Amino acid sequence: MSVINISSTEQFSSLLSSSRFVVADFYADWCGPCKAIAPVYEKLASQLSRPNHITFTKVNGDQQTELAQAYSVRAYPTFVVFENGRSIKTVAGADPQKLTDVIRRLASEATKSDGGSGEGSGATWLGAEVAARYTDVTDEVDTKGLDLLNRDNQFGEPRVLFDTSKPSALAGKGKAKAEGSSSGADWVESDTDEQLMLYIPFQSKLKVHSLHVTSLPPAAGEDDDDDELPMRPRTLKLYTNTSHVLGFEQAEDTNPEQTIEIKPEQWDAKTGTATVDLRFVKFQNVTSLVIFFVDGDGESEKLRVDRIRIIGDAGEKRAMGKLEKIGDEPGE
Repeated sequence: MSVINISSTEQFSSLLSSSRFVVADFYADWCGPCKAIAPVYEKLASQLSRPNHITFTKVNGDQQTELAQAYSVRAYPTFVVFENGRSIKTVAGADPQKLTDVIRRLASEATKSDGGSGEGSGATWLGAEVAARYTDVTDEVDTKGLDLLNRDNQFGEPRVLFDTSKPSALAGKGKAKAEGSSSGADWVESDTDEQLMLYIPFQSKLKVHSLHVTSLPPAAGEDDDDDELPMRPRTLKLYTNTSHVLGFEQAEDTNPEQTIEIKPEQWDAKTGTATVDLRFVKFQNVTSLVIFFVDGDGESEKLRVDRIRIIGDAGEKRAMGKLEKIGDEPGE
C-alpha cells in the first residue's frame, strides 16, 4: 500500500523515526477539496514511495486532533513534509501544481543524496544528475499518445524510452528482452536511415529545463553485424506544442525552437547519458515536444536511443477539474 492511514500518534511517531522523509496529508471526511486532490496525492505516492526512505501518510484531522494541533493544521487539506522527524515544508490547500512540485523536489533531493543512481527499490533510474531547483517530470509524458517515425520494428516501442528502470545494456544485456515490449528490446533504433522523429505529448503544461538522453550502442566486436552498429545521436532539433508528430519534410521547413549538437565529451562514460540544456525561456508552457534526431556521431545508417528523461517543472494537470475553495477553519 503506497499511502499509510494513521490511526494513532504512536504510529505516526514510529514512521517519523523509521523513514527519512514522511509526507502527511491532513484531511477531513467532509472536505470536498480533500477528495478532489486525493487522486493526485495517491499517484505521487504510488510513483515515489520508497520503504524506510520516503513514506506517504494520510491523517484524519478530526480523529487525530492531537497531531493536527501539534503541527498547526487549521484548514484542510494541509500537507506537511518531514525530514528526519522534523517538519520542513507545509502546503496548505488543494493546489495540485504546488503539491506536485514540492513532492517531486523532495524525491529528487532524496535521489541525489543516495548518490544519483536511482536504483533503490521502486525508484526511477536517472542517468545524470538533475539540475538544481528542478525535478524529473518524465512521469508527465502521455505514453499512449507517443509517436515515433522511422522506427525499426525489431526493437522497442516508443514508450520504452520513458521506462523508469535501468537500461538493460548497463547490466551487460544489450540484447536482453525487456518486459512489456512487444519486440523484446528496451531501446529504439532507426530503420531506413539514421533519422528519428519523436512526438511526446504531456499530461500537463511543463517548463522544460533540460533533457537527459541515454544511448548505449554496442562497441565494435560486441555485435554479430558490425556493419550495422548503431550510433549515438548528435544533432537534435526541438519543436513545441504541435498537435501531432511532424513529417521529416515538414520539420525541415519549420523553424525549431532550438537546434542542439551533442559533443562526444557530453556522454557520461558510466551511464551513456548526455545532459542537453535548453534555452529555458523558449520552453515555458509546453504541452508537447517533438525531438527530431537529425544525425548521429558516425557514418552508420542506424541510430540508437535507450532512455529520455524530461527535467523541469510541472504545471496544472490539463484534465484536472476545478477544485473547491477551502475555508480558513475545519468545518467552514
